[in-house]
Amino acid sequence: MKFMKLGSRPDTFYTTEAVRSVSSEITSDLIVQVKGNRYLLHKFPLLSKCLRLQKLCADSPETSQHQIVQIPDLPGGVEAFELCAKFCYGITITLSAYNIVSVRCAAEYFQMTEDVEKGNLIYKLEVFFNSCILHGWRDSIITLQSTRGFGVWAEDLGITSRCIDAIASKVLAHPSKVSLSHSYSRRIRDDISCNGSESLIHNPTTKGWWAEDIAELGIDLYWRTMIAIKSGGKVPGNLIGDALRIYASRWLPNISKYMNIEKEIESDHELDSTRVITSKHKLLLESIVSLLPAEKGAVSSSFLLKLLKAVNIVKASSSTKMELARRVGIQLEDATVNDLLIPSLSYTNDTIYDVDVVRTILEQFMLQGQSPPTSPLRTRRNSERRGSRSAENADFEFQESRRSSSTSHSSKLKVAKLVDGYLQEIARDVKLPLSKFLAIADSVPDFARLEHDDLYRAIDTYLKGHPELNKSERKRLCRILDCKRLSVAVCMHAAQNEMLPLRVVVQVLFCEQARAATAGGHVNELPRNIKALLSAHNNPGKPTASFSTNATTAADDQWSVSGLKSPKSKVSTLKPKLGENKDLDENGEEKSSKAKTLCMLPNRPKRMFSRLCSINRTPSH
Repeated sequence: MKFMKLGSRPDTFYTTEAVRSVSSEITSDLIVQVKGNRYLLHKFPLLSKCLRLQKLCADSPETSQHQIVQIPDLPGGVEAFELCAKFCYGITITLSAYNIVSVRCAAEYFQMTEDVEKGNLIYKLEVFFNSCILHGWRDSIITLQSTRGFGVWAEDLGITSRCIDAIASKVLAHPSKVSLSHSYSRRIRDDISCNGSESLIHNPTTKGWWAEDIAELGIDLYWRTMIAIKSGGKVPGNLIGDALRIYASRWLPNISKYMNIEKEIESDHELDSTRVITSKHKLLLESIVSLLPAEKGAVSSSFLLKLLKAVNIVKASSSTKMELARRVGIQLEDATVNDLLIPSLSYTNDTIYDVDVVRTILEQFMLQGQSPPTSPLRTRRNSERRGSRSAENADFEFQESRRSSSTSHSSKLKVAKLVDGYLQEIARDVKLPLSKFLAIADSVPDFARLEHDDLYRAIDTYLKGHPELNKSERKRLCRILDCKRLSVAVCMHAAQNEMLPLRVVVQVLFCEQARAATAGGHVNELPRNIKALLSAHNNPGKPTASFSTNATTAADDQWSVSGLKSPKSKVSTLKPKLGENKDLDENGEEKSSKAKTLCMLPNRPKRMFSRLCSINRTPSH
C-alpha cells in the first residue's frame, strides 16, 4: 500500500478540557467549531492556505480576544479538519488510500487551491492520487470503498469514476496477473505459514483473480465497476458469471432466515429493521440479475435457481423473477431436482413449492429449438434459387442443423428425467392440485420419456398423498402413463397397487404377457376376459362381453374364477381391484352379483366376489 508524508514538524496538538489546541509561543486568536468539537488555533497559518476560512472570518463577528467560526457541514468531519489544520501548521501528516478521500473533500471545502498558495494541499493530493493510488490495485479498491461516505463530493471531484476506471483497466489489461490480488496474496501467506510451501491449489494463472477483491464493494459501486469491466469486451462471460456468484455468496448468506419472518416479529422496530434489510437484499438481487452475461452457460443453472429462490424469499420484482426463469429455461438440462425445489411464499398459494415458476421455466425451455431441421433437399433448392450458395455450403448447413437438432433432442431427454424426479418430490405435497401436477407432467413431449418408471413412482406418490381422489380423477392422473415403457420390477409393483384404476392394471398385465411371450419366441393367446376389458376400453360404445361364471372354465383362462384362485395366476393380484370396474356396463348401472357364483365357491371371501361379479354380467342384463 502506498502512503505519502507531508510536513516536517512534530505533532504539537493537545487537548485541554475538551478543547484541542496547538503548542505555540503565539497567542491563539481563532476558535473553530467543527460538529460540536472546539479548536483553539491561530489565524495566520490557516487563513494563508484556506480561502473558505478567509471568507468565514470576514463574515463572523470578532470578540475582544478570539474570533469564532462555525463549520457544521465539513465533509470528513473532525479527522479531516485536523489533518488539514496540521498541514497548514507544517506538522507531519500521513496520507494513504484510507484517508485521502476525506482529506481531499475537506481541502476542496476549504478551497486550498493553487490560487491561494503555490504547492497547496489540493495539488499535492491530486499528484499522490493520480501517480500512486490509481496505479495500485488494492489502493484503488480501498479508495473506492471510502467514497461511499462522501456521495456528491466524491462524484463531483471525479474520485469515484477514476477509481472505477482504474480497477476496470487493470482487470482488462492483466487478466492473468493473479499476483495483483490482495485475497490471493493473503491466502498464499497463510498457506506458507501453515504448510511451509505454496499450495498447488492456488494456481498463479487463475483468470478470475479479481472477483474476490471487488466483492468487498457495496452493490452500487460493484454494479458500476462490473459495467465498466463488461463494456471492455475482453473478459469472457463465464468469468463474469463466476464473479457474480462470488459476490452473491459474499452478500447473500443465509437469506432463507427471512422466510415468513414478518409473521414472527411482534415489535414495530424489529419489523422496520427487517424490512430495511429485505429491501437491501431486493436491490442487490435485482442488480445481480441485470449484470448476468447473455451467453448460455456463462452462469450455472444451479446459481440461477438459487437466485430465483432468493427472489421468492425477499419478494423481488416480477420482472426479475421472469428474467431468471427465462435464463434457467435456456439451460434447464443442467439443473438438478433440488435446484428446482423453490419454496412458495405467496399468500395466495398454499403449496410448499412454487410450481408455477417451474412451469414457466419448462415453457421457456420448450421454446428453444422449436424450428424443425431443414431438409437437405429443401436447402439445396433454396441455394439453387438464390444462386449464391454452393452445394457444399448447403450440406454444411444441413449438418449443423442436424447437430443442433441432436443437441436439442438430448436436452429434452435430460429434462424429461429431471421433470419426473421433480414430480416425485412435489407429489408429497397434500395441497398440490391435480391440475398443476398434470401440467408439469405434460410439459415435456412424449418422445422424451424413454421409460416411465420415474413417472409411475411420481403418480404412486401422488395417489398415496391424495387418497381423497375419486375414480375419475385417478383415471385422469394415470392417463399420462404408458405401461409399455415400464420395467419388469415396476410392472410387478403396479399389478399389486390397490390405488391404480383397474384399466391401468389390465394394461400392465397385457404388456407383461406380451413381453414374456416375445422373449420366449412365441405369443400366447390372450385370455378372453382381458380381451373383453381391452375391447370395452377401446370401444366404449360396444356392449361388453361377460365374464364366465362356470366353475369348470378352462385352466388356461387366468381371468376365470378358478384362474383367480390359482396362486400362480398373474392376475391374482387384481382381487382388490375388480370392484372398480363398474363403468364397464354400457348404461353405467351397477347390477347385483350372481348368487350362483358365490355358492359355487364358498371358500372365497364374500366381499371379494361381490366385486368380481359386479363386472360378471351379460348384455342381456
